[in-house]
Amino acid sequence: MCVHAHPDDESSKGAATMARYVDEGVEVVVVSCTGGERGDILNPSLKGRSDIEADISSVRRREMAQAQAILGVKHEWLGFVDSGLPEGDPLPPLPDGCFGLVPLEESTERLVRLVRRYRPHVMTTYDENGGYPHPDHIMCHNVSVAAFEAAGDPDRYPDAGEPWQPMKLYYDVTFTRERVEAFDRAMRELSLESPYAEMLEKWDERMVDRRVPKVTTKVYCADQFDRRDAALLAHATQVDPDGWFFKVPLDVQRRVFPWEQFELARSLVDTDLPEEDLFAGIRDRVGAS
Repeated sequence: MCVHAHPDDESSKGAATMARYVDEGVEVVVVSCTGGERGDILNPSLKGRSDIEADISSVRRREMAQAQAILGVKHEWLGFVDSGLPEGDPLPPLPDGCFGLVPLEESTERLVRLVRRYRPHVMTTYDENGGYPHPDHIMCHNVSVAAFEAAGDPDRYPDAGEPWQPMKLYYDVTFTRERVEAFDRAMRELSLESPYAEMLEKWDERMVDRRVPKVTTKVYCADQFDRRDAALLAHATQVDPDGWFFKVPLDVQRRVFPWEQFELARSLVDTDLPEEDLFAGIRDRVGAS
């Protein structure tokens, strides 16, 4: 079960890993905490279109359905409203009724219901900083951790289904310095413009108030990179098809960094680090039961 803040997050964070496990016969479900109603239109070719702006909620649901089909996953909406990304100094208050203001007990109960229904062995979400400090991403972290810890307790949310305890919880780790430097170096060696030059120049500045993620797990998923990109492009309002995310050719990505990365945050099974599989320590246990 992969818990994300908005539709499109699932396709930019761990999507190739999800596709790999689907190919192996694993049931994968994505949970979107919000509908992404307040997301900006980031595709220049779609900006200003009244048909999109008039009903962005329905547009984003259709985009999510397309991405879901490409990845082969199941999908659930947690049912909360996008908080938007506040900007300014000082930051403005969050809008009434948004996900970032929902009491944790309420949002946790909804996710616990899904955990108990689907009975996942592994959950993935964001770290305590949300991957980046968007209020919905931070709340997504809080809800996911709370649900992981509550779902197996029969005294917590007794009306939310039969207790089920997932065995491992991971944080998505998208852009580590190792990965960015690998892509940057490969592009320069090919005499191609690197989309990561500016990111590397400002790396230390970007990381001032953030901890360096502890990568414990690298999942080989190079064969699924094309589906990851196709799923992300399905979120047409949210990505620029000519943008930096797609500048490094897939054959280069497969050659220099054919993995997606994760940080093991909780584990109720023994496992040896570093790992190459989110189900390390689980497969033998489940197979023997």
